[in-house]
Amino acid sequence: MQEKIEQLTAELLTKNPQMSAGRALVWIELLWSDFESTAAKAGYDYRGADYTENLVRQLITSYGDKLHEFAGRNPKYAHLLDVSDDMMQ
Repeated sequence: MQEKIEQLTAELLTKNPQMSAGRALVWIELLWSDFESTAAKAGYDYRGADYTENLVRQLITSYGDKLHEFAGRNPKYAHLLDVSDDMMQ
């Protein structure tokens, strides 16, 4: 699974070069775990890492270039994704 996380992180960095590598990794881990925990809480059967990987990849494709804008507007994630100290200038 770590290999999948690293590949998705690289894809996010390609889509959003303003983001630091560390911040991209945090985003991928959050998207991955949030999807899996939400699906589990909703009572869905676990569909496997490949399914989650594809979902996260779709999110990167659709929203990857805007993810750095999202954190400041969502208090649930703002403290985890404070970009003031690691965004490239």
